Amino acid sequence: MPFSFLAEELKLLEDQGLLRRRRVLESATGTRAVEDSREYLSFCSNDYLGLASHPELIAAMQQAAVQYGVGAGASHLVSGHGAAHHQLEAALAAFTGQPAALLFSTGYMANLGIVTALVGRDDEIFADKLNHASLNDAALLSRARLTRYPHLDLAALEKRLAGSKARRKLMVTDAVFSMDGDIAPVPELLILCERYDALLLLDDAHGFGVLGADGRGVLEYFGIASERIIYMATLGKAAGVFGAFVAGSAELADYLVQRARPYIYTTAMPPSLAAALVASLRLIEGETWRRERLRELAEVLKQGLTLRRWRLMPSTTPIQPVIIGANEEVLAVSEALRGLGIWVPAIRPPTVPKGEARLRISLSAAHSPEDVARLAQALNELEKLPNRRGRGGR
Repeated sequence: MPFSFLAEELKLLEDQGLLRRRRVLESATGTRAVEDSREYLSFCSNDYLGLASHPELIAAMQQAAVQYGVGAGASHLVSGHGAAHHQLEAALAAFTGQPAALLFSTGYMANLGIVTALVGRDDEIFADKLNHASLNDAALLSRARLTRYPHLDLAALEKRLAGSKARRKLMVTDAVFSMDGDIAPVPELLILCERYDALLLLDDAHGFGVLGADGRGVLEYFGIASERIIYMATLGKAAGVFGAFVAGSAELADYLVQRARPYIYTTAMPPSLAAALVASLRLIEGETWRRERLRELAEVLKQGLTLRRWRLMPSTTPIQPVIIGANEEVLAVSEALRGLGIWVPAIRPPTVPKGEARLRISLSAAHSPEDVARLAQALNELEKLPNRRGRGGR
């Protein structure tokens, strides 16, 4: 059979505890999830502010669907750039305090578009080793030299920057690292960029809406601004909808319109989603209690866990990873939690380093303290049980 090698590869993945399986969600995104007709207390979603099913977003989307229809029909540069998209870009620029913003369909496409448009063969990219896969893939596609530095190691980064002879230097980093929940030292990174004349691309997918007093992201969190910064964030996590954007100078936005291939050759997002996102921005800014709730819930989790063998990683964000270690054990723990009616995803290599398989707990402002206490108690009890093998997960 021509594809027998695929069956062999799949079997190998299963033997290594690395085979991934999809689960079919039968309910709206929220803290309660229905799968195979059973309801679970969910800690899986990146809907950090609990906006994905908010009535105001639903109403805005419905009204826009009536006005604009369902699909955009074409790319932004043909006829797909509608009034709803234009309004959202203006709102995102104002919200982030940047001169301009440009919509992309996904964060993956945004990173591919930004990096491949800005650098090429004579240039060099400096990347944190724990960056998201989209930044790594973008670097490879750009054909620029890719130099990776140990996670958050500023001394190693500076050494590599000082030795670079590249025409153009681009530093790329997650602002909040999606599997660890830690925050990049953006002020220090910016100092290095200024010292060695580099641009700084910040992927704030997990910080936008969460960090800063008004949820404006990592730049507000640190209180910094610079013309060197290229700010990218996604709109399907804390914002609760779909899509991504890049914000920066007007020249940057104009240039990406001309050169970012994922922007040029992709149909624009449905205008109804853009309308829902305008409503989302108002809630992100106005309802500060959602971010306060997240901080409270993180503290409930930390105070409730009494782990000895497993380890809760230090994080001040809604991402609260518990390091289990072995692939088989993390799968077994995830399955055991499901048996208790709690859904927490098992994350394994290559998403995380080998030997650091983990439960990735995602908190939402829609969770209650009692929800989090229930999870902590379950983890405390499961840690005492003998190791078991399991299946499924990421």
